[in-house]
Amino acid sequence: MLDISGLEVLYEDNHLIAVNKPGGWLVQGDKTGDIPLSEYVKQYIKVRYKKPGDVFLGVVHRLDRPVSGVVVFARTSKALTRMNKLFHDRQVDKLYWAITNKRPDPLEGELVHFLAKHTGRNVTTAYTNPKTIEKKKAKRSVLNYKMIGRMGGHVLIEVKPITGRSHQIRVQLSEIGCPIRGDLKYGFSRWNEDFNINLHCRKMSFMHPVKKEQITIKADPKRDSVWLVFEQYF
Repeated sequence: MLDISGLEVLYEDNHLIAVNKPGGWLVQGDKTGDIPLSEYVKQYIKVRYKKPGDVFLGVVHRLDRPVSGVVVFARTSKALTRMNKLFHDRQVDKLYWAITNKRPDPLEGELVHFLAKHTGRNVTTAYTNPKTIEKKKAKRSVLNYKMIGRMGGHVLIEVKPITGRSHQIRVQLSEIGCPIRGDLKYGFSRWNEDFNINLHCRKMSFMHPVKKEQITIKADPKRDSVWLVFEQYF
């Protein structure tokens, strides 16, 4: 039996369950064979509600493995279908926090890049040349950002992605000279001690797919030495 004592459940009802994903956890299983977050959530539901047999759990969206924060799962097939549509139609508002070591210039604004993912290397690249964009089938990617705090050598940036491309926030912040702390893949100078990065899905808001009421789910970052620098914003 999986140990679910450390699982932080942020929201749950008969249709949805949301948890605070720790950095380093997979949302869904992959070729590594590591136990993903989805299996821990299934175990939680099985124990809490004394469910015999298999538990249905639909993966609605994902966070990169080194990223932490809000992850929403569907507990019914109806909720899964409707949540998939909400994400597809961009009717889910997401807010992220990122820690960098450089101030963005300007301090807030909109970023537009054309991104293409190289599946074999699991790397996303930004392109500006129209011919290259067409050749690489790069997709227009948009986010809004603003600096909300600075303490010593650490800068806290709030990010609201408009599109949902692979590695989008990581690439776009790197493109303006603000790679995320610990993100060696996209230009930061060194790993974090735990090999995760300081990117956190802070908040997610959407119309409940069944209850038809607006809900907002919020998650605090892990209280380590770096995130605690900005504890006043929690």
